[in-house]
Amino acid sequence: MSGSQTRSAEHGTLPADTTEDVRARGEGVSRQVAVLPVGSFEQHGPYLPLATDTLVACAVAREIAAAYPVHLLPPVTISCSHEHAAWAGTVSISSVTLHSVIRDIASSLRRSGVETLVVVNGHGGNYVLGNVVQESSARGERMALFPAPEDWEAAREQAGVVTSLLTDMHAGEIETSILLHAHPEFVRPGYAASDFVADDRRHLLTLGMSAYTDSGVIGRPSLGSAEKGKALLASLADSFGTYFSLLTSDGDSARG
Repeated sequence: MSGSQTRSAEHGTLPADTTEDVRARGEGVSRQVAVLPVGSFEQHGPYLPLATDTLVACAVAREIAAAYPVHLLPPVTISCSHEHAAWAGTVSISSVTLHSVIRDIASSLRRSGVETLVVVNGHGGNYVLGNVVQESSARGERMALFPAPEDWEAAREQAGVVTSLLTDMHAGEIETSILLHAHPEFVRPGYAASDFVADDRRHLLTLGMSAYTDSGVIGRPSLGSAEKGKALLASLADSFGTYFSLLTSDGDSARG
């Protein structure tokens, strides 16, 4: 199949589908899957924009929509960034609010005939998204959270990313690489000289990011490249195939 039956149209970070596109795509699959990017609006050092996590989540979601017949949704752009509150520009909502937003979106989708929701999370601090998916699955609803740490690890290895996931915590090699590929116009000079490592962050939830970094960076952005960003997204799209099969299959094994 081709056209609207297999791919979501998009313009920048926003999908450009019409209702007819969604209807036609739904006729070509056994069960429709919606993909919701969830980002954040928080500091990412002096060289990446506040919207970095949203741009990353949207880039992953677009890559998925280019490969699978999914219903691409616009992003949730403000989430749980409380650990970044010390930096100007950061905006957060409560975890309770984010929980409600995701549940409301899933409920609305079901009313319009889309039974399955995949949340593409671009921000590590959105811990509550795991609870939303667990609770929804326990109720018999079809929902998944993507990418899992294992998906990121596979992508890191395939793309040749040198920095470990522990070290590459914020505005590092992975995020810089994805933006250099997907949105190079948003990457400002300075990332090549901004490496900073703080692997022991055991009190992060109590003290916030400012206890571990003055610049807001934890990672090695100097190692980032557009080539790595492209490979990261390609690997994540490949990993999504298992999720798509699980969520569109019949039977109890699809719940989770």
